[in-house]
Amino acid sequence: MPHRPSTAAEEAPPPAASAAGPRSRRLTIRARLTLTYAGLVTGSGAVLITLVYLYMRRFQVAVPGESAGMDGGEESIYLRVTLMSEFLNRMLAISLGALVLLALLSGAVGWAVAGRMLAPLSTMNEAAKQAASGDLSRRLALEGPRDEIRDLADTYDRMLDSLESSLGTYRRFAANASHELRTPLATAQTMIDVTLADPAASVQQLRSLAQRLRETNRANVETVDALLDLAEAQSGDIYREDVDLGEVVSAVLARLAPEADARGVTPPDPPDVLVVVEGDPVLLRQAVSNLLRNAVRHNVPGGGIELALTRTGGRARLRVSNDGSHVPAERLESLREPFVRGAGRGRTRGAGHGLGLAIVSAVAAAHHGVLELSANPGGGLTAVLDLPVHAGEAER
Repeated sequence: MPHRPSTAAEEAPPPAASAAGPRSRRLTIRARLTLTYAGLVTGSGAVLITLVYLYMRRFQVAVPGESAGMDGGEESIYLRVTLMSEFLNRMLAISLGALVLLALLSGAVGWAVAGRMLAPLSTMNEAAKQAASGDLSRRLALEGPRDEIRDLADTYDRMLDSLESSLGTYRRFAANASHELRTPLATAQTMIDVTLADPAASVQQLRSLAQRLRETNRANVETVDALLDLAEAQSGDIYREDVDLGEVVSAVLARLAPEADARGVTPPDPPDVLVVVEGDPVLLRQAVSNLLRNAVRHNVPGGGIELALTRTGGRARLRVSNDGSHVPAERLESLREPFVRGAGRGRTRGAGHGLGLAIVSAVAAAHHGVLELSANPGGGLTAVLDLPVHAGEAER
């Protein structure tokens, strides 16, 4: 017989089977815990009553045989058996009544105990609903013994702290990015409006306007490129190959030498050490370039830069320290955020786009490393890029 393809109606489970799952989950956790407590107590009591009753029945059967040789005859034996049967029946009735009362009492106590145990979950549910509406300010701050529910509440509080911090960071990023991109566009619009408002504008004025617009556009392109680098570093999906950090640092120093001379900053000597890490060569070059560029641009005339590249165990550490203005310790963590500068968020020519350390921090995280920042007592900043070295290098 030819095979007939099954239809959707034939493959679908019967309604009764599909409804069995939801029906079995209608009881709340509190009700299920109550039934569990009451069932355990009632079952244990029933087993105890059954054992006692069977033992007494056996004792009842044994008594007539032992009493057969005693005085009293059959009438005495009958009386003993009758009294024992009445005693067993009354004991069984009393025991069953006590078992019913015990089941009801255990159910009531179990309901109260289960409600007390699950109260933090109800509070957590309300806090989760509040967080889903956008308010992340509520914390459980559960007190009491360290148990599974307390651990869950603490984990929930830490999750809300992390979410609130991340949300605040992204909000600041959106505001700062809007400011960074809107300011040059508004400036360009003003320059165009002023020039067009002058009917006698000369060719030289128009050329000057075109040059200023070109500089503004170049700055915007640099900002967008930096944002793309930041997004790539934060994606986590990066290309990996062996990269010699010493060679990267030397190449970046050679490229920054003219800018350092123009600013009167003494550049450091290139490192003479072989440190190989596994990672994305473009992102690592961008991270090193940002560190050294910041050390040059955020320096003082006549200032210097200290540089050290070392390999300790399985870690590679690139330390860059520069002279400069004093950086408050409370501002160090904010320097990792996009569009934040050491001297404030205001943008000045040549101050950069404020994404340098944010990119370095993202690149370090993408390579399972970390960026350490510390303020120098005499002014300036010390940045340490800590990365894991290549597996072969770590064994040396």
